[in-house]
Amino acid sequence: MIAQTWLIGAGIYLLCGMIFAIPFVCAGVGKIDPHAAHGSWGFRLLIIPGTMFLWPLLARRWRKGVHEPPEENNAHRRATRNSGSSRLEEALIEVQSSNSEVRNNQSLVTPAATNGAKEARA
Repeated sequence: MIAQTWLIGAGIYLLCGMIFAIPFVCAGVGKIDPHAAHGSWGFRLLIIPGTMFLWPLLARRWRKGVHEPPEENNAHRRATRNSGSSRLEEALIEVQSSNSEVRNNQSLVTPAATNGAKEARA
């Protein structure tokens, strides 16, 4: 009795997935993934089984109007983002310090240059 209930539930789930997969493969896949918008019919036939299994997730993304696949978020990406931001901060600090040095040098050079120009006129 329990196995029969599970099989009926799985059949209903897959039937809902098949009903969802047909319009999704024709129109929806291009709306949630711009790279798949230009996919061939062979590609669209290949994604039908996955669409049948993952139809609740795909339906939610299609309903929300998400236009890009989500960015993967794992430990390696977080570490890269963190190290990249610190490198960026270091580079910005270096640029700012070199800009302040240039400004200081210009302020030192400018009075000397103007004094030299005054002396040349006299």
